[in-house]
Amino acid sequence: MAGALSADPSTRPGQDGAVVTFLGLVRNHNVGRRVRHLEYEAYEPLALKAFERIAAEIAERWPSARLALHHRIGRLEIGEASVAIAARSPHRGDAFAACRYAIERVKQIAPIWKHEYFEGGDVWIEGATADPDDARARAEAERVACA
Repeated sequence: MAGALSADPSTRPGQDGAVVTFLGLVRNHNVGRRVRHLEYEAYEPLALKAFERIAAEIAERWPSARLALHHRIGRLEIGEASVAIAARSPHRGDAFAACRYAIERVKQIAPIWKHEYFEGGDVWIEGATADPDDARARAEAERVACA
């Protein structure tokens, strides 16, 4: 059974008009290989500090936004959720921006490692796996890293 890491600051009932969610799912393929399952490991004390840092960065950039962030650790099967993010704000623009920022920063700074088991072998993957078809995601990741 997989464990979890979470950061979920208090919410403000009635004040927020938008909640944007992101669920990262285990795909059945990566970089041309058929994936069987994944295992995530994390250095939990530093991962939680990274989550707190991400929440603080979001609070600075989008003061009205709040973030809930949850990343599973352990073995995950195809189709299972590995990461869940919810960003809430009085307005949708800030909620969308904060949610996108959060997932990019998790991939950049959280000490979470993915062990990918595929047909014919396995490999450790650190941080983000580039999607060759997602030029916008790559550009956003670069913009976030430089900001």
